[in-house]
Amino acid sequence: MVHVEPSGSGPRLVMIHGFTQSGQAWGPAAAALARHRTLLLLDAPGHGRSAQVAVDLPTGADLMAAAVAGTGGPAAWLGYSMGGRYALHVALRHPHLVERLILVSTTAGIDDPDEREARRRADDERAARLESEGVEPFIRWWLDQPLFATLPAGAAQMESRLEGSAAGLAASLRLAGTGTQEPLWDRLGQLAVPVLIVAGRLDRKYAELAERLGRAIGDNATVQILERAGHSCHLEQPDEFIEVVEAWLG
Repeated sequence: MVHVEPSGSGPRLVMIHGFTQSGQAWGPAAAALARHRTLLLLDAPGHGRSAQVAVDLPTGADLMAAAVAGTGGPAAWLGYSMGGRYALHVALRHPHLVERLILVSTTAGIDDPDEREARRRADDERAARLESEGVEPFIRWWLDQPLFATLPAGAAQMESRLEGSAAGLAASLRLAGTGTQEPLWDRLGQLAVPVLIVAGRLDRKYAELAERLGRAIGDNATVQILERAGHSCHLEQPDEFIEVVEAWLG
C-alpha cells in the first residue's frame, strides 16, 4: 500500500510528486491549496513512506487508487512530472475516482520504440549510479541537470529529497521510468473529465508536450503555460501556479 497523508478540509485533491520527492515536497502550493480543500498527499512507490513499494506504473496507479478510495470517494488529481504520469494512469484505469485532472510538466510517454529503449537504458544507468554513490550525491547530481536549471536552490525542497532511500529510488527508475512506460497518447481521447495542463515556458520540451497533451485530450483540456517558469513551475513560481490552479478548480 502506498502512503497517503490527508490535510485540510473541503473538496478532495490528490497530489502526486515528482521523482526523488515525496508528499512533503510541494512547498507553498500545498499550504495554499489546503486552505479550501482536503489534500491527499501521496508518497509514490519507491519514495518517502512508500520506499519499500517496488512496482511498475500501472500497478502503482492501482495502489494509489486503492489508497484514495480507502479515504473516501472520488477526487480531483494533480500530478507533477513522474506524478503526472501516475495520475494519467489512474484517470484511464479508474475513471470513477477522478473528478478532475491536473497535469504539471508531464508526458503521456515516448512514442519511438528506439528512444524509449534508450531512455530505459539511461534510467538503469542512473539507478546503478544511485546505488553506488548513495542518495545525497545522486540528488545533487540530479538537480544539476539542465531540466532544473531554473529551479532556485532554496526552492528545491532538499530536506525531503534527502530522506529518500537508494533502493527505493533505484526501483522507481527501473520499474516506473519513462522508458518503461507504454505510450498513452492514443488513449487520451478517453478522458471525459476536465483536464488542466500546466508547464513552464522556460522548459521548452515540456511546454511543447503540454500543447500536444491538450490537442490529444480535446475540448475538455485547458493548457496554461507559465512564462517565467521551467520544469518545476510549482516551486519556481508558486504564487502564479497557485493562482492558476485555484482559478481552474473554482
